[in-house]
Amino acid sequence: MRFLFAAKILACVPAAFAAFGVTTSGNNMIVDSGAGLVTTINTANGDITSMLFNGKQLQDSSKFTQLSSGLEIVESGCLNAAAGSATVTSSVANNIAVIKIITSTITHYYIVRSGINTLYIGTFASAEPSVGELRFIARLNKATLPNGDPNAEVNGGTAIEGSDVFLVNGITRSKFYSSIPFIRDQVHGVTGSGVGAYIIVPSVSYETSSGGPFFRDIDNQGSAQQELYWYMNSNHEQTEAYRTGFFGPYALAITSGAAPSANLDTSFMDSLGLQGYVPASGRGTVTGTYSGTLPELAVTIGFKVKIVRSCIVVHNVDLLCTRTLLRSIGSLDLGAYYLYRRILLAEVIPSYRGGFTRTLMKPGTYTATLYQGELEAGTGTVTVRAGATSSLMLTSTLSRPSTIWSIGTVDGTPAGFLNADKIETMHPSDSRMSNWGPITFTIGSSSVGSFPMAQFKNVNNPTTIKWTASSSQIGARTLRIRTTEAFAGGRPQITVNSWTSSAPAAPPKIDSRGVTRGTWRGLNQVYDFGVPSGTLVAGSNTIQINTISGSSGDVFLSPNFVYDSVELF
Repeated sequence: MRFLFAAKILACVPAAFAAFGVTTSGNNMIVDSGAGLVTTINTANGDITSMLFNGKQLQDSSKFTQLSSGLEIVESGCLNAAAGSATVTSSVANNIAVIKIITSTITHYYIVRSGINTLYIGTFASAEPSVGELRFIARLNKATLPNGDPNAEVNGGTAIEGSDVFLVNGITRSKFYSSIPFIRDQVHGVTGSGVGAYIIVPSVSYETSSGGPFFRDIDNQGSAQQELYWYMNSNHEQTEAYRTGFFGPYALAITSGAAPSANLDTSFMDSLGLQGYVPASGRGTVTGTYSGTLPELAVTIGFKVKIVRSCIVVHNVDLLCTRTLLRSIGSLDLGAYYLYRRILLAEVIPSYRGGFTRTLMKPGTYTATLYQGELEAGTGTVTVRAGATSSLMLTSTLSRPSTIWSIGTVDGTPAGFLNADKIETMHPSDSRMSNWGPITFTIGSSSVGSFPMAQFKNVNNPTTIKWTASSSQIGARTLRIRTTEAFAGGRPQITVNSWTSSAPAAPPKIDSRGVTRGTWRGLNQVYDFGVPSGTLVAGSNTIQINTISGSSGDVFLSPNFVYDSVELF
């Protein structure tokens, strides 16, 4: 009886954690947080080969956690490379362990603080990896962490497009359908019983990434492993040049299941001497006002210099899916994009006019761009100095003609159009999609939601607009079509009654699939078609919008474009 009682008492005593620190055994460098997380790093290549959290193995045993596809592959550019190497060293001071992994072009850091079950991470790249993308990927034990994004669960599926879009139990899934625009992607993760693994992207962590605030990239894929990503550079509908320099800081946080706060304190990293890292003391602030945008739309302010670009975002769009309205000028740091452009982010209520503050900007002279939604609307210039606050006033110069009628909102997105609410998480061929058409849209009676968000040459071509005009509405007019991205040279050409416009030039080429991968964010284009006097008639008019291209393709990979808006004025 005494033994049984003692056993019950012992069962109630919390397990004692091992001491914080770093030890080495053969090719294994073992980092103990002192709070339940023990991480093993292969000293030959920098791969994480084990992550034990309170005795649970989080790491997959066949594929490891690493930068890109492994630093030896980043180094050599060959998936089966015997060449390539990484040097792994460690240091411990002030209850902070720094693991440094070096190749000829990459310096990658894992940092652990005593008593915190988080891997703080930073990556310095002096050259773009020859594999063509830069990403951190945690390949985790799916038995321990089975719950990821259901739209990205592809295990057991059949590939229907390339090797990355699958049909699973009758619905389409892809790792691309886990993507979230950078502006909202601060925390994403996977969970299991009593455990969660989350990527945190705080502060200026996007500052060297490419693509801008509306760019989106893969966060998760469920296959034989549970894959958790943070993409820094990729060609996935990429609209900007790749950048080099310091990426991060970012983190892999291990919890008992609940998502961690996005407000991760990384200030301790200012004194660590990380290669390429710029501390807060070396940055400045911009504060200012904007005006002339549509009151219901988000506002983004981007800053460009020859080497750097930053951005401020002003909107009431849900941040981190909280769906709360932000009611004061903020200085929440979501990111910056450098090299040719740089983007830093902050949040306030949108309106026709308003104010903004952006902290932690690198010094430089910037050309600032005011965005209405995701559409460029105005510019200005400001100089940022370390430790100082600069001011800026921006006004929209976006053309806002007095329209006879319009379809959609001029905001650089297809929001509100047919299937726009589904395209981010499923393939256009998915059975859950509404029928693409071809669509006939009648001005004055059809709902905006019946107008297609995208037009595919071999699927729903043409789109027809019916309109009854009064005698005061005819004469020489302009039909303006705005688009947000194009594939295979797809662009619009119009026929109004018996008159057909000339074919516009092909849009700039982006060498990537877009809308079938769940994104509309390409390069905004505007097509103005001058309709000659005598073409429109008082009474019934028919306008056909055709997708044209010199290229070809099958079904949803035929030339296509995504609508922003259509206006007649």
